[in-house]
Amino acid sequence: MVIAVPIGPDGQVGGAWGRAASVAIAHVAEGSVSSWTEHEVGWDAAHDQGGEGEHHARVVRFLREHDVTDIVAHHMGPGMARTVAAMGLRVHTPLDADAREAAQLLAASA
Repeated sequence: MVIAVPIGPDGQVGGAWGRAASVAIAHVAEGSVSSWTEHEVGWDAAHDQGGEGEHHARVVRFLREHDVTDIVAHHMGPGMARTVAAMGLRVHTPLDADAREAAQLLAASA
């Protein structure tokens, strides 16, 4: 399992998936997070540049490059939700607001 989590400036799960400035990639092994890497994606700045299709393509490339299987996010727009569903990715609403804790909770439940 590879989990993507948008990260807010305070280390909490970021508000909107498609407008994330940073996204963490958490690799899961044996029910726990085995690695955590944070990436500056700049989707907050890029969101309104070009068309919606361009932005979704940016996000899809990132997800594919990192072999993401699951996303933890508080909010995702309907277009992006359709896109990730078509990719076969699972989207989870976090119970915990801390990004690392939210990934760990998902890992433990897998």
